[in-house]
Formats: sequence, C-alpha cells, structure tokens
Amino acid sequence: QVQLVESGGGLVQPGGSLRLSCAASGNIFSINVMGWYRQAPGKQRELVAAITSGGSTNYADSVKGRFTISRVNAKNTVYLRMISLKPEDTAVYSCNAVLRQVGVPYDVTYWGKGTLVTVSS
Repeated sequence: QVQLVESGGGLVQPGGSLRLSCAASGNIFSINVMGWYRQAPGKQRELVAAITSGGSTNYADSVKGRFTISRVNAKNTVYLRMISLKPEDTAVYSCNAVLRQVGVPYDVTYWGKGTLVTVSS
C-alpha cells in the first residue's frame, strides 16, 4: 500500500557529485522520519543520513561535510546531495521511511529497493 522509489544513482568519477531522490506514495497520513542507508559488498548496511518531519538531521561521520539530506513534506520526498564522492562511497543506497497510515494506529517502516552509486575512475 506504500511504495518508496529511489532515483538518481549512477556512475561518477571520484570528486564528482550526485543527487538522489526518493518519493513515497500510497496510503500515507504522515511521515515522521525519512533516511538514506547504504550497503557495500561484504559490509553491513549503515545509516547515511536521516531527517525528521521537523527538519532535524543526523549524518554518519564518514559523510559529514560532503552529503546533505533534505525533504519536501508536501511531496513526501527526500533528497540526498552528495559531493566530493570517494570510491569508498560506492554502494547500494536505499530510502527508508517511518510513517503513519490512515486507519493504522501505529508506525510502520518501509524501504525502497535501492539505487546503485558507483564511484570509479
């Protein structure tokens, strides 16, 4: 009933930039938190950045100063602007949302399928 769809991934050279987008749709009353996670081969999935409905943000230490998360609540969309990309940033980036649905009296967490970001020369 709820879908999250990411876009914007691709191949970029070290030092380059990308902007990821994630749009949520379906039976949504409100979204408390939206975030970006990433997982590289052989590594555990990690939180990259998260943002609340009020605009509070959190970032992984490895991306502070390089990545910026933002959201447009009216469009149920979250963005991740990435600059100064490094090969170590190569991973599948997935969108996450903690939301409330109409008729459901508890929070539910949804995940997108992910978009691949490859940083290589």
